[in-house]
Amino acid sequence: MKQLLLFLLFPILLWSQSDFEKAQKLFEQKKYASAKPLFESLLRQKPNDFKITEYLGDIAGHQKQWDVAIDYYKKLKTRFPKHADYYYKYGGAMGMKAKEVSKLQAIGMIDDIETAFETAAKLDTKHVETRWALVILYVELPGIVGGSEAKAQQYADELLQLSKVDGYLAKGYIDVYFKRYPKAEINYKKAHEIGNSKTTFEKLYDLYLNKIKDRQKAEDFKKEYQKIG
Repeated sequence: MKQLLLFLLFPILLWSQSDFEKAQKLFEQKKYASAKPLFESLLRQKPNDFKITEYLGDIAGHQKQWDVAIDYYKKLKTRFPKHADYYYKYGGAMGMKAKEVSKLQAIGMIDDIETAFETAAKLDTKHVETRWALVILYVELPGIVGGSEAKAQQYADELLQLSKVDGYLAKGYIDVYFKRYPKAEINYKKAHEIGNSKTTFEKLYDLYLNKIKDRQKAEDFKKEYQKIG
């Protein structure tokens, strides 16, 4: 009987797997509009499949449908309360929504955003993206609603322990925000000396060009980078 049941179900299982792989490939190709209906169809067949749910949340995020993304990630973090990524993505979607609503509405969302990121950081002590999110959150929030450079520096220090490049970039970011450009240059230089990547180049180049406003220094740095690269 078991063999007969498997035989009868085999075409359905094969079809579902094929659809999942097709949807996954479309997602990887950033064809989100095409991947979405396939994942939605699969979720109707398997309403508790966490991976399909996560893909749909990610698609909603890419399409800037923040309420939809929040709903998917909320379900995931509720179902998997020890999974840092789901708290991080939930907090990220909430944060992006907060940027598009009124200031009064945004203020009402701050606690949820902060709690989500802080929870993710506690659940995964090596979660780099969460610590970046907390650096940005605490720097950009006004002090009256929870902003704190001290907390931002704390998470920048944690990043420094996990990744020297990310740590120095985070500290440079804080310095730029508060217009401490000489200190930002020191931190961005350290990040670039270690990473020597497009990202570290762009941060230092932008600092010279648009913050310090020294075009000659920016161009000299660009030539040096291109010569080494």
